[in-house]
Amino acid sequence: MRWSVTIGSFKGTAVRIHVTFLLLLGWIGFEAYQRGGAIAARDSVLFIVAIFFCVILHEFGHILTARRYGIVSTEITLLPIGGVADMERMPDKPGQELLIALAGPAVNLVIAVGLILFLGAVDVSDVIKIGDPSVNLLKRLAAVNIFLAAFNLIPAFPMDGGRVLRAALSNWLGKERATRIAAQIGQGFAFLLGFAGLFGNPLLLFIAIFVYVAAAGEAQMTSMSEAARGLKAADAMETRIALIERGSTVREAIDILLATSQDEFPVVDASRRLSGFLSRSNIVEALRGSEPGAPIAPFMRREPATIGASDSIDAAMPKLTGGEAVGVIDADGRLLGLLTRQSLAEIMMIREARPDWRFAPRDDSPPTVA
Repeated sequence: MRWSVTIGSFKGTAVRIHVTFLLLLGWIGFEAYQRGGAIAARDSVLFIVAIFFCVILHEFGHILTARRYGIVSTEITLLPIGGVADMERMPDKPGQELLIALAGPAVNLVIAVGLILFLGAVDVSDVIKIGDPSVNLLKRLAAVNIFLAAFNLIPAFPMDGGRVLRAALSNWLGKERATRIAAQIGQGFAFLLGFAGLFGNPLLLFIAIFVYVAAAGEAQMTSMSEAARGLKAADAMETRIALIERGSTVREAIDILLATSQDEFPVVDASRRLSGFLSRSNIVEALRGSEPGAPIAPFMRREPATIGASDSIDAAMPKLTGGEAVGVIDADGRLLGLLTRQSLAEIMMIREARPDWRFAPRDDSPPTVA
């Protein structure tokens, strides 16, 4: 995620802080300083930091449980609305998803119980005094963890409760329909949050937007995955594509750009091995900063994502749902075609119209230049 800085890592997962989180800390500290001076500002900032430390532990509950099933998460990003773990995928088995979803709230409950045992007792009224600096910080932190566990178990995407609901419904309705139900509940919940934000805390409006977008994105990603299930890369790749040779100039790249509506252009060497990708914006950037006769290769994105022609599309799904094109290559590394979000959308359209449609296998001939 852009505008984030890494503050550490644990078991191969980087912990990053988004710049907006730092702005939140500054704003909270400034507000507290105006009300109660330097001590109040210090205590308020420490309390928020303690809350987000618990959020990190919550996310690691998900991550370490997912790792038992071979699912890797490379980073956690802290935002003003909470933490986001970047998992490469979610498990296919409902039972595994259920355990991964419950692991986060379980961590918060363990923290709350530990604090309560340490303190001896926590007054129930402390739950509504989370923002009161006169209440002991650990008591407030125990109350916050109880709230975090309860909030995340709301049965709506993208909260953990939405994943619990999907896992439960998947056994009877299938993953796609279960996801659609959980996402619709999540979007309804987002409207309620947004409505409450109009008359209360403006931060609820931002949380509502995040919840709505995340719920819609989850539903779309699941629909794509289900539509592509069982297909090999060669069955769904685009083959009528425009290629740019590695030795081409900016002028030649512009000519190719004007001749097609393609968004991503593979850059290939003389043997048709993929060297990188040029997007339309990359080519326009090259035009602004270079002469027409200058080479275009320095502007390409290197280390392109690739997949074997006989591999399942599932292997490329994280890249595709992120908006990147994936090159389909043969055993010798030659480019055969492209997988894109557009090709996935076409598969979804075809399978929605004819669920029993059989995609014809492709041969290993080089792509046709459109």
